[in-house]
Parts: sequence; C-alpha cells; structure tokens
Amino acid sequence: MARRSILVATGWVATAAVATLIGLGAIRLVGESITGTPGGVRSEAEIERALASPEPVPTGTTGTGSAGPGTASAAPTASSGVRRGFATDGGTAVAECGAGGVRLVSWAPAQGYRVRDVDRGPDDDVEVTFQGSAREYELKVRCIGSEPVAVADD
Repeated sequence: MARRSILVATGWVATAAVATLIGLGAIRLVGESITGTPGGVRSEAEIERALASPEPVPTGTTGTGSAGPGTASAAPTASSGVRRGFATDGGTAVAECGAGGVRLVSWAPAQGYRVRDVDRGPDDDVEVTFQGSAREYELKVRCIGSEPVAVADD
C-alpha cells in the first residue's frame, strides 16, 4: 500500500507540473499578443528613420484663419533641400522644399483642434489651418533659398 501511495503522489506531482508548464506557455503566448509591441521592439535608429519621414494625415474642409506659426526643427532629405517642422498652438506640420516649390509632408492638429483647410502644394507657398472652439491658427510656409520658412499671412 505504501508503494501505491508513492505512485499516486508522484503521478499527482507530475500532472501538476505538466499542467503548470502548459498554463505558463499559454499565458506567455496570449500575453505577448495582447501586451506586446506591434512589430516588435524598435531600435533607436529605426525610430529616428521613422520620425524623419512622417506620413501625411487626411485633410479637412476649406476655410481661412489668422497666422501664428513657429519653427521646431530642420533635417535634410534625400529628395529635396531641407525638411522642417513647424508648430502652432493649433497643431504641427512638416514642410520641405523641392524642385516644384514647397510642399506639406504631414500635418496634425493639437488636442481640441481640427484641420479646417490644407493647401499641400507643391507651390510657391503652402498652408494648413487648424480650428479650435475659440481660436484658429493658420500656418503658411514658403521656400527661402532651399529652406522652408513660416511666413505671415498676406
């Protein structure tokens, strides 16, 4: 009888160990798909490349507004002279100068604002208007030399 008790205890421990391993494997598999980073973890170089070439966002409806731009940063690109970011309280935009003139590469409204109007170019000047409940910001950009520069509304 003692031998039978040892076999039962050993079987119970082995079954518990296998069930625990299966459970941990399932939790790991499901946990990675729920909490994992989409596309995996990115290196610093991959993040810098992604930030250097932002994608355009959808445009809004037409309208006009008042000026209020400020510059953020500049970086040369392979296809043009210079790409530069601009920021207002209403949102941000990235513009670059090229053979056809200046063009808006991307734009994004700040929280509480929406894109009201976009002239993405390429042209002599481009503009994007961000509209909030109390105020409107128009960002107008031209190329001076081969560099995008925010200008006051004409």
